[in-house]
Amino acid sequence: MPKTFFSASASLALSLACAAAHSQDFKVVSNSVVDGRFASAQYANVFGCTGKNVSPHIAWQGAPQGTKSFVVTVYDPDAPTGSGWWHWVTANIPASVTELKEGAGSTAGSMPAGALAVRGDTGLPGFTGPCPPQGEVHRYVITVNALKVDKLDLPTQATPAMLGFMTLSASLGKAQMTVLGSR
Repeated sequence: MPKTFFSASASLALSLACAAAHSQDFKVVSNSVVDGRFASAQYANVFGCTGKNVSPHIAWQGAPQGTKSFVVTVYDPDAPTGSGWWHWVTANIPASVTELKEGAGSTAGSMPAGALAVRGDTGLPGFTGPCPPQGEVHRYVITVNALKVDKLDLPTQATPAMLGFMTLSASLGKAQMTVLGSR
């Protein structure tokens, strides 16, 4: 094999190792999670659930260098829809923000200036709490994506799928945590 192949391969392996090590520094946490589950306040107050529909506290640290904005989502891959359920979808959070306080994405909440609430699977922007079918345990994946752009130029009626497409092309990395929910 030519020396340049080994050199290029070693360089690629080193780059991938550095990226993996750096991505391990990017973490998301939540004060609204107790023993790996959402607190009762986060649950929906529809479909037979009696929660308060309060968006969870979400904080992150260790974002990749060059981050200019964030996208935060809460997604249930176990929802009985065939395609999961988007509970909260927010884009264009400024890079200076590293936390969304509990209730920020709820009806009377206060999101950071410039943040854009995208319609979730209820058809409305903002947080909709979990309400899994009786007797089932669902996973709720909280994801914070770090982006290399100041904002995503989303159409007014953007869907979570459109946001996901645009996020993927601008992503520098992501941090995730999975929370369980049942009733």
